[in-house]
Amino acid sequence: MVELWLLGVFVVAAGAAFVLTGAAGQIGQRLGMLDYPRRNELQRSVVPRTGGYGICAAFVLAVLASLLIPSAELERSAEDAQRLFGVLLGLVPLLALAYLDDRWRLGPLPQLLGQIAVAAVPVGFGLWIDNIALPYFGVVALPAWLGVPLTMLWLVAMINTVNLVDVMDGLAGGIVAIAALTLFVRSFWFGQLTIAVLPLALAGACVGYLPRNWSPARLFMGTSGSTFLGYALGTLAIIGGVKVGTAVIVLGLPMLDVAWVIMRRLSQGRSPLKGGDGEHLPQRLAALGVRQPLIVLLLYGFCGLFAWLGLALHSPVPTGAKLAVLLGMVLAVGILLATVTWLGRRVARA
Repeated sequence: MVELWLLGVFVVAAGAAFVLTGAAGQIGQRLGMLDYPRRNELQRSVVPRTGGYGICAAFVLAVLASLLIPSAELERSAEDAQRLFGVLLGLVPLLALAYLDDRWRLGPLPQLLGQIAVAAVPVGFGLWIDNIALPYFGVVALPAWLGVPLTMLWLVAMINTVNLVDVMDGLAGGIVAIAALTLFVRSFWFGQLTIAVLPLALAGACVGYLPRNWSPARLFMGTSGSTFLGYALGTLAIIGGVKVGTAVIVLGLPMLDVAWVIMRRLSQGRSPLKGGDGEHLPQRLAALGVRQPLIVLLLYGFCGLFAWLGLALHSPVPTGAKLAVLLGMVLAVGILLATVTWLGRRVARA
């Protein structure tokens, strides 16, 4: 049965992630690839930052298992196989870039150039946004001169979103798991089972990693994890037909938080990508005295709620109701960010 095949892939990903992230943590400890507490950060102890290599390896292992032991009822198209090969091949420069940053902490510009190079690999294998579905306009075809740079921008944005959201134990991995499960359900409903298995494998890898990253964390995903998860989520939202809108709805809170922080840093004349200022929503909530696990669960709840709304309004083409949900989400998150920022200032002055 297809359902048992899908469940098997999820179990392989989760089990492999739990084992491989543990091994990656031990290797990171021996190699000195460690994350030290920094000013205005929530971290209080030295922690290996190599969990992402285990997450990535678990995902690849689960995907390979799904290819080597395929369901007899399914057949993957040649076009999808080519795109998947491009996604997996892109992991080579991605992991090289991540290793350099995990080892020596690259500056923003080298990271950005590396991310662009990583994004170019799957695009070169035909993975790009060739259409976009809009409320009231239906599906609009995009020419390559527009779709290719839009795809590059999307992938780089997703990589940096997950990277900037990874500021608290259990946060980034859990949010990506929720988003991946949402993409799985959406693909499953469309009958794209050979595509649905990919975000399911990603969700399983995140779930297997979370026990090691839950507060107080014994292991961090590091640049390898945040870069991989952003890249994987970005590519899997495109590979079987563009589901960018679904990903945006689920990740609306963290994406708007990142945008809010970048705008505040720019308004203060600081680098938009340089952290250590306690500006992100989870950090501000922690400064107000909210415990870390509760903050993480609250943010899971927000992302889960928006995921449910996105799925409840499931349709091949976005409707006015989906647009209303998106606008309502932006308004709600904007009010939340402004309120927490205001409360933080009051506490700081008290």
